[in-house]
Amino acid sequence: MDRSSDVQVGDADGSRLPAAQAAAALTGDRRRVEAVERLRASNSGPVLDRLADEAARLLGAAAGQVSLLADVQIVAGAGGAAAGTTGTRDALEDSLCSLTAAGGRPMALTDARDHAAASDLPPVRAGRVRGYLGVPLIDIDGHVLGSVCVFDPEPRQWTDAQVRLLEMVGRAVGGELQVATLTAEHHAERLRWTLAVDAGEVGSFDWDLLTGRLVWDARLQEIFGFAPGEFDERIESFDARVHPDDAGRVGSAVQTSIDTCGEYEAEYRVVLPGGATRWVQARGKTLCDPLGTATRLLGAAYDTTDTRDSQLRTTRVLEAMPSGFLSLDREWRFTMLNAAAEHLLGHPRGSLIGRTIWEAFPATVGNEFEAGYRTAVETQQPQTLEAYYPAPLDAWYDVLCWPTPEGLSLYFADVTARKRATELAERAAGRLALLVQVNTILVEATDVNASVARLPRLLVPALADGCIVTLLDEDGHPRDIGSWHVEAGSREVLQRHAAVRQDVLSVTSAVARVLVTGEVVRRSRAEELAALPPGEARDLLATTAVQEAVVLPVRGRDRVLGALTLFRDAGRRQDVDDELTARDIAQRTGLVLDNARLAAAQERIAVEFQRTLLTRPPEPDHAQIVVRYVPASEAARVGGDWYDAFMQPSGATMLVIGDVVGHDVTAAAAMAQLRGLLRGIATFSDAGPAEALAGLESSMALLEVHTLATAAVARLEQTAEEWDRGVTRLVWANAGHPPPLVVEPGQRPYFLQGERADLLLGVRTGVDRAERTVVLPRGTTVLFFTDGLFERRDSPLDEGMTRLQQAAAQLAERPLDELCDGLISQLVHGRPDDDVAVVAVRLHRQDRARPAEAGPNRVPPRLRSAPPA
Repeated sequence: MDRSSDVQVGDADGSRLPAAQAAAALTGDRRRVEAVERLRASNSGPVLDRLADEAARLLGAAAGQVSLLADVQIVAGAGGAAAGTTGTRDALEDSLCSLTAAGGRPMALTDARDHAAASDLPPVRAGRVRGYLGVPLIDIDGHVLGSVCVFDPEPRQWTDAQVRLLEMVGRAVGGELQVATLTAEHHAERLRWTLAVDAGEVGSFDWDLLTGRLVWDARLQEIFGFAPGEFDERIESFDARVHPDDAGRVGSAVQTSIDTCGEYEAEYRVVLPGGATRWVQARGKTLCDPLGTATRLLGAAYDTTDTRDSQLRTTRVLEAMPSGFLSLDREWRFTMLNAAAEHLLGHPRGSLIGRTIWEAFPATVGNEFEAGYRTAVETQQPQTLEAYYPAPLDAWYDVLCWPTPEGLSLYFADVTARKRATELAERAAGRLALLVQVNTILVEATDVNASVARLPRLLVPALADGCIVTLLDEDGHPRDIGSWHVEAGSREVLQRHAAVRQDVLSVTSAVARVLVTGEVVRRSRAEELAALPPGEARDLLATTAVQEAVVLPVRGRDRVLGALTLFRDAGRRQDVDDELTARDIAQRTGLVLDNARLAAAQERIAVEFQRTLLTRPPEPDHAQIVVRYVPASEAARVGGDWYDAFMQPSGATMLVIGDVVGHDVTAAAAMAQLRGLLRGIATFSDAGPAEALAGLESSMALLEVHTLATAAVARLEQTAEEWDRGVTRLVWANAGHPPPLVVEPGQRPYFLQGERADLLLGVRTGVDRAERTVVLPRGTTVLFFTDGLFERRDSPLDEGMTRLQQAAAQLAERPLDELCDGLISQLVHGRPDDDVAVVAVRLHRQDRARPAEAGPNRVPPRLRSAPPA
């Protein structure tokens, strides 16, 4: 972790702000608390839950959390292991997020127990938080409202890239909250329009029920007799002016509106400072959050003391409106504008009265504005629309079109801030969704190179207008494996450019520099063209609208594996977050490629290892031996399972099946040792199965081979008398291994079970190994196997053994190769959960020629192959 000055690092030096002091620093900031309460009332919980969950997934953390800090910590969104905690509250002095917010910059703790300010906090003491990474949540005005964090119950190191990624999530969260706030304000604004028109109001009010702040416009303050700056924005100021005889009735009406989230209406007297009394008519409506909690009471009021001319009252109402209002006659000429309209349109009313709207605002012609206006006039039905007006206004407007007998009235508000906040939030959410999608595709890929070749289609147009992905082949030569462009007409051009540029790339090209140095390279259009020699590659690039190219390294753990080239066309603005997202994707791609290449190299080594260990069996006279080995789906194609078949000096055939505990290269190495030891003991001493196992166990102890293993060893023996009778003795011993399966002609298959189960190899030395004998007629098949053939995670062992018996009975008449393949096909679907090793022997009749299916007779030259004497 780069311990730069802009990141709080988890040192145990005690120099960081203590939790209680951090909480005190956050308490008492009224503006921040009010902003947090407004955010809490917005319907943003599901979105914040999703962002918290995506943050945890992208950073590989156990949990993610979005916290807002008012007088307490409020969990506004939670994901991963913290899912379901949204809405919970904790004391500020008990919160790691308070430390992050008070510090005002990212906070990375390898182990929170080692941090002086965090070690005594409840989440740390309870073991829920060890590794912690948090970033401040900052609103558009620069207020720290809370934090976004991920955490683990185990210590972990945090990289600079992970800090940047969480900062990106923080910006996405901030965007979502800003959109929620602006949307709520906009809805309140529109409601005030409607109430103003319905009530003919002079002044408007907005009472925030969460913070207690009561906002009155200047006209309403005047009606109640407040001098400029005298009104203190509290409900007590209103109560002080209401006539005592009317106070109870007015308070009841207000409370009913709040309790029912309904309408409020009352006419009452106001006592002015000099003692004079005036009558006021008021109307309003209470807004509630999705849980039914009252959050705001909005409304309007006007003076009804004197009966005024309706036109005068209307004019006063419109002038006091905070929203724009204008009237057009039947010829589309301006007849009236209020002060807000002058401000929003950037023109004094004197320059607009008498002119048509099409003349004054020519960009209105042919767009959504004109369509909405004409529809309202033609249908005599109100219309609402939201549209963009270009420069010089360069703004988005929400417009209510109200047809009148004289023409058309327009109520409108500038919603540019909300639109742009929504756009930023959508882009941030889109980048996070793209990271999740790319991460899923790469992690789950069966063909990593093919998945990497698809990256340009995913990154365009979200992060760039065009993209080429380049990988180094095994010889170190760059090869462009995928490209894409946002414009269909440019896709073939970019694809052809990628195909021909490799033959002309110089050492000064951006791609070559990135592959050599591993640094990001940025080139303008002119620089990119200049780096190419005259020819097709340069001509193709010149036909595109590319204005800039950014080449990012695709880096493995200790080397550069390729490059990601992003093209920005004319008209697309630079976006720092887009580039940071692309860098993260390039880094993830490099790690996945590195893992895949390391796995492929390990697999190649393992295959060679397997070939040397799992040798071809002998083919003694009239005995056919078939072997099979199927690696586990998650192993490196070799593990602790082994089989063996070889002949002893006496001419007897020895059959071995074994399984070392474990499923990795260590188990494979131990297996190689045991296999070699057993072979040496049995081929030198001509020992029987029990003696061979006892000798193996003694050698393991002497050579300090500390491993556990199971093994079943059998020997085919035959006297001259047995040769004449057409039978063979199978002598066998078992050290904790699944019992062999015997399939005699016309008989139900049975397992070779002993009276007791012998111990595994490696438990203790000096075990008395039992040796047993069974006489088998010619035509019999004996199957030796490891537990991967029949054992399943979702069923008992007995059921697996029964399935094996039944499958062997069905396949008993098949040639031995087909019988083995059939067993694996029926019992193992695809790649198994565990290695599968099988060695099978079939005793063909000896009074006939060796059958063709058994293959040629193959034994060591020094051993006899004639019938026993």
